[in-house]
Amino acid sequence: MHSKDKLPLGKPTEYIDTYKPSLLYGIPRSEGRESLGIVGNDLPFKGIDVWNAYELSWLEPSGKPVVAIAEIKILADSPFMVESKSLKLYLNSFCHTPFKSRHEVGQTIEMDLSVLVRSSVMVRIIMPEESLTTFTRTKTPGVCIDKYEIETGVYSVDAQLLQPEIINSHVSEVLHSHLLRSNCPVTRQPDWATVVVEYTGNKINHQSLLKYIISYRNHDGFHEQCVEQIFMDIKQRCDPLHLSVFARYTRRGGIDINPYRSDSQVVANNFSSYRQ
Repeated sequence: MHSKDKLPLGKPTEYIDTYKPSLLYGIPRSEGRESLGIVGNDLPFKGIDVWNAYELSWLEPSGKPVVAIAEIKILADSPFMVESKSLKLYLNSFCHTPFKSRHEVGQTIEMDLSVLVRSSVMVRIIMPEESLTTFTRTKTPGVCIDKYEIETGVYSVDAQLLQPEIINSHVSEVLHSHLLRSNCPVTRQPDWATVVVEYTGNKINHQSLLKYIISYRNHDGFHEQCVEQIFMDIKQRCDPLHLSVFARYTRRGGIDINPYRSDSQVVANNFSSYRQ
């Protein structure tokens, strides 16, 4: 695909407004996984990346513009992930391109992204009048751990912060925090997210989990890589029987990215958080 020095991130960009699939850039998932000890296709999790692109427009054959939202789902076992700015530029290239129907638009995006990531991609085109039922704002699942009064000065990822509270216990909990912040590894612009941790097994100390999430504050990593690192660190440090990690990132450039990783069946509901 493309090396990082050729990515459009952080560089002046010409906005092409007629269909151009070559604008897409792919990033090998292996680059972020090798540091986590994940090699090859034997993944310790299942997962999906749910993208919502709110700035999609094309022309009807008559020349009349159409606006819509694209919901894009990319499986975590795809060899490549999409570089976000390239997706924005690619979708912008639909702006002055005629299509017969939204079905044709969805098929085109599906085909181009499937070729890029080398795996099947699922795309749904949602019209504005349908968005109220599709993107209903929902309370974040579980208990918010941000309520705890803690002292910390650790703003670089430290898995040692994670501590089980009770050994040989069996609890099932859903916890969330709105304090996940990391940086784009290319531009170092901040990325903000609400992260949900659902697990069964030894009870995790809530304060330790909160400190750990806060420790991403100066971390450089793509959204997908951050969620996979959170999953792996919790798995290795706290040894839950079952674990799922789901992050809802705030949108940038009209796109939000929502990675989900789980060691059980993946059911990633595309709800809209209050911060999105």
